[in-house]
Amino acid sequence: MRIALIGLGVQGRKRLAVAGDRVVAVVDPVAATADLRAIEQLPLDRYDAAFVCVPDAEKLSVVRYLLSHRKHVLVEKPLLAERAEIQDLIELCRAQKVSCYTAYNHRFEPHIVRVKRVIDEKILGQLYLARFFYGNGTARDVRNSPWRDKGLGALSDLGSHLLDMALFLFGPTDATGHVWAAHRFENRAPDHVFFAFEGRAALEMEATLLSWRNTFTLDVYGEQGSAHVCCLCKWGPSTLTIRKRILPSGRPAETIETLEQPDPTWQSEHEHFIELCRSGGTNLENDLWIGAKIQEMAGSIGVS
Repeated sequence: MRIALIGLGVQGRKRLAVAGDRVVAVVDPVAATADLRAIEQLPLDRYDAAFVCVPDAEKLSVVRYLLSHRKHVLVEKPLLAERAEIQDLIELCRAQKVSCYTAYNHRFEPHIVRVKRVIDEKILGQLYLARFFYGNGTARDVRNSPWRDKGLGALSDLGSHLLDMALFLFGPTDATGHVWAAHRFENRAPDHVFFAFEGRAALEMEATLLSWRNTFTLDVYGEQGSAHVCCLCKWGPSTLTIRKRILPSGRPAETIETLEQPDPTWQSEHEHFIELCRSGGTNLENDLWIGAKIQEMAGSIGVS
């Protein structure tokens, strides 16, 4: 699988480190080490797939160009567009018999995968509530970026990760999202958001660029017990606590697993994409749901 890397920013450098010799060309309009300035300059017979690591506003046109020329595509999240535009990409994948994958690497986080198994095996019983928190300290980096501090801010950037994890763990919800808070403490676009969905399980999600110690937590509460993830491997150590409820009340029995290791998600996602290219298929249907939920909430934070 010969890969063209488009965009040599933070995400592009991570993809390059994992893909290694599979990358046959690096495309970037400004990076001094890039081979080319535009993907159209790369002969089509030189590559089979592309990693699209470009600013949000450029993603759709680049992805459409690649798919129309029968190239497999991995595009960095979020891929936000009108529903009809995403549907067109899905149809293009089918017509050209190529794969398009929107990257949400936290699906491959070991303890998130473990929680998914716990939920599927109904160890927690009837689910009541899931609470997500994703915080990093990148507010100043975002503000200094020529393209990132605009639009939906943390809602689309970090909130899309939380929505994808909820989709992975619980499946889609038809409930409308309600924004409880959207603050612009340091940035022009929201740098802190808190939103939720009613239902079983009810979903509460908080994302911020103002957490100076990068932090992730997930708490899932059910009739028979609860599951708790504290921290991602990349910020480690990462712990998973499973608690078994004591009736009518009392201190629960619990098991705790701790991981201290480098972030495994980029390599796992890379391997998943390569296999997807072999077997065919796309996950763009996920973007339809994520995009619809973000669009529902956009008006609440003063962005249309």
